[in-house]
Amino acid sequence: MAPSPTLLLVDDEPGIRKSLGEALKDEGYTVLKAERGEQALELLEGPEGDGIHLVLLDVWLPGMDGIETLQRLRTKRVDLPVVMISGHGNIDTALQATKQGAFDFLEKPIDLDRLLLVVGNALKQSRLEQENQRLHAVVESGRFFLAESPAMKRLLGDLRLVAPTEGRVLLTGENGSGKEEIARILHAQSPRHDGPFVEVNCAAIPEELIESELFGHQKGAFTGAVRDQKGKFREAHGGTLFLDEVGDMSLKTQAKVLRALQEGRIEPVGGGGAVAVDARVLAATNKNLEDEIKAGRFREDLYFRLAVVPLRVPPLRERPEDILLLAEGFSERIAKQYGRPPKRLGPDAKDALLRHDWPGNVRELKNLMERAVILSRGSDITAKDLGPLATRHIAEVDPFSFPEFASMKDARDWFEAAYIQREIRMQNGNMTRVAERVGMDRSNLYKRLKALGIEARES
Repeated sequence: MAPSPTLLLVDDEPGIRKSLGEALKDEGYTVLKAERGEQALELLEGPEGDGIHLVLLDVWLPGMDGIETLQRLRTKRVDLPVVMISGHGNIDTALQATKQGAFDFLEKPIDLDRLLLVVGNALKQSRLEQENQRLHAVVESGRFFLAESPAMKRLLGDLRLVAPTEGRVLLTGENGSGKEEIARILHAQSPRHDGPFVEVNCAAIPEELIESELFGHQKGAFTGAVRDQKGKFREAHGGTLFLDEVGDMSLKTQAKVLRALQEGRIEPVGGGGAVAVDARVLAATNKNLEDEIKAGRFREDLYFRLAVVPLRVPPLRERPEDILLLAEGFSERIAKQYGRPPKRLGPDAKDALLRHDWPGNVRELKNLMERAVILSRGSDITAKDLGPLATRHIAEVDPFSFPEFASMKDARDWFEAAYIQREIRMQNGNMTRVAERVGMDRSNLYKRLKALGIEARES
């Protein structure tokens, strides 16, 4: 059974806090109370803050008034619904509160039935927005991983098995291969999908700040610590923490992360007491951590904690069946984003894409298609629109990677089958174009396909 929603009631009148608090508790809500705006913000930043689902906020408060409290609250929790309350309501105040993002505005004395209706509607809308964001993330992630290649189909099949569990996953693969997107799919398809997805790039944070970033700090813990900071572990409470480039983490930080995983608790920099955290940890690296362990740069015990389920994300050159599929998907999405008409890939552009080695992987392909959509002047994207692309050279191909052939004829048949199948993919199954590209008439092409054992259907 799901826990009851938690409401934060902020009002300086003890009678209001008591009467509304009891009425809301009778309806099954958990109620936290504050009498000042400053106190409300402290509660939201504290251990209980992540569990607050809605705020009932009085406009007239001592010190920081309700409107200023609302403004500051929106910078911290933009997704948190806020219902304003006032005993001196007027249209200008209500408009100001609405512009600042308040869900609704109630006047005192509060009608209990209306209050319960507004609270229920606000919570319902908040849940719908979170679900919409989750589904959008799933759709976008799925589009990113349009997959026909056996390698990606195997990976996506593994994700369906792993996502519903609490198992920690270590994603390995080259830069740009899509490890972060895989992590987001795991989160979106997990029971924690309503919780936050918090990413930390361990390679981008200076060594002296990484512990504060992960575990938080107390005000005054070091020079520049002008206020308390929760840290990424606490921000990810109830959701997923993604440690990207975990192989670049120092041994000192690794020891603290290991302890947090073992105990489910963290210690902020500067003290303040241990804090319990509940986050599923996903990690990613482009390094071979087994080699890093042998070199003494990565803790073996942390590796085994993180790699409960190790998954390798294949580079784009190992999934050539997906290159044109992804390119067309990116082109369609980017054209829509910029308000441009959809653009097709011309035959020479397809050929250039299939010949490229893709050192930057899927990220490079996405950036390339964005440039092509912007610069292309026609309805088709040509090789010229793609710009210069490095191509594979025959000398770079390992001859021992080919199958063994009994004769030269078998080798020719194997190459011819691969060549024609590539052309069929490039022309989207249009056999007239395929015949033109390979220099055969359609009837002879179909005869040759039959001889090679290739089934081709006109698209």
